[in-house]
Amino acid sequence: MAIIGAGPAGLTAGYLLSKRGLSVAIIEKDTRYVGGISRTVEHEGYRFDIGGHRFFSKSQQVVDLWNEILPDDFIQRPRMSRIYYEGKFYSYPLRAFEALFNLGVMRSALCMASYAKAKAFPNRNVRSFEDWTTNQFGQKLYSIFFKTYTEKVWGMPCDEMSADWAAQRIKGLSLGSAVMDGLKRSLGLNKRPNDGMQTKTLLETFRYPRQGPGMMWEAARDKIVAAGNHVLMGHALKQLASDGQSGWRLSASRADGGETMIRARHAISSAPMRELAARLHPLPATTLEASRLKYRDFLTVALKIRSEDLFPDNWIYIHDDKVKVGRIQNFRSWSPEMVPDASVACVGLEYFCFEGDDLWASSNEELIALATKEMAILGLVDPAQVIGGAVVRQEKAYPVYDDEYADNVEAMRRELEATSPTLHLVGRNGMHRYNNQDHAMMTAMLTVENIIAEARVYDTWAVNEDAEYHEAGSEGAENALPAAKAVTADQAAALNSLRDVPSKIAPKKDRKAA
Repeated sequence: MAIIGAGPAGLTAGYLLSKRGLSVAIIEKDTRYVGGISRTVEHEGYRFDIGGHRFFSKSQQVVDLWNEILPDDFIQRPRMSRIYYEGKFYSYPLRAFEALFNLGVMRSALCMASYAKAKAFPNRNVRSFEDWTTNQFGQKLYSIFFKTYTEKVWGMPCDEMSADWAAQRIKGLSLGSAVMDGLKRSLGLNKRPNDGMQTKTLLETFRYPRQGPGMMWEAARDKIVAAGNHVLMGHALKQLASDGQSGWRLSASRADGGETMIRARHAISSAPMRELAARLHPLPATTLEASRLKYRDFLTVALKIRSEDLFPDNWIYIHDDKVKVGRIQNFRSWSPEMVPDASVACVGLEYFCFEGDDLWASSNEELIALATKEMAILGLVDPAQVIGGAVVRQEKAYPVYDDEYADNVEAMRRELEATSPTLHLVGRNGMHRYNNQDHAMMTAMLTVENIIAEARVYDTWAVNEDAEYHEAGSEGAENALPAAKAVTADQAAALNSLRDVPSKIAPKKDRKAA
């Protein structure tokens, strides 16, 4: 098996295939870290989580796999997030009395009136994020709690974003349920009843590896290698070519300038769809559609501050257009072991950008100065207390949900399923879908089942398709894998004729670029 990318999806597939005794080779272009966007970066003993990763899943299979890979290093952490808006903090999930006090009676009344209007006269032609969210919450609440932050994240107006983004991320969270839950929280009535019935509530605690999510994926890598398989660091995909016999020849460029060739019956890709399409041979007919897929990049500026912890939150969402920062993490609130000095607070300011724009092109020193300035503007820190910083850049952190993304993804998906039954797309960028890490893992788990069964028994594209609000429900509430899908006779015939053979890895002589 040849696997492209050592993120949650790629490593999950590699680990499960290794357990089945199959030969696996994973390539990863990063020279140091595995885990992709779920990695943990270390700088002078300080550890940074790239984006924040709560270990919560409704799938018992995912929870069991986490426990199997990392059995002794989880800690339980309180969940606390707030929204910063016009100099005030709003608990998230909402607390009814707090929100009423912060917004004021008049603005709260306008929000309720706007919500009532949206419910009485909804937009019947829902096309954009703005349309969907306004229908769900009303124009006033949309403008306060969704518009500014969302446009920071995506770098485009909300009326140009697909409604799919809102539907996927906040489906199942209604204003009524949020207010009722907030009212119960405000009054201390959000405890579960004693009658044995499970009440669906918003998360209040979550598990987390004591030294960050990278612990999970480093452990998975080590187990794959211990099984006699390969995780090749500093190897970037150069070409994935059909061998003419339903298998694959994968060539990877090494960090030292050389090249490695891998031969395998099956290929699993978590690489961005746009990049994969450009490196497939022969080129897919849908290469043009794939080239139109867009991505949002991301950087974290970590500041070390001579102070006690500045706030107790895991992170704060910044709904303020006076600053560029979109979200601020407090790394010690994720785990005390992320910050080695008890007298130093360490926070991460998250900036959303496009590779090559002014933010991305800024030097580390410029970005640390900007982060320090914006913390002062927000009233969160005295710049004189900042004693150092570091910058972490993440390319293609978010697949963009613009007007045409769905058609472009569907075109490439249908072509590859019809012509390349032994090529499997998994994970967030591999499927151009904003999956959490547990969803990315599930796409890999189902892919492994399909490979073992030698048929597309499970529809990996159904993962996260009908999910409700991501931070509600009970851990491990879903005990079974998603239902198997019907397989066409042509698909069954194509896959049942295949038998996996051990992957072969061979270094190639250094080559000059053509």
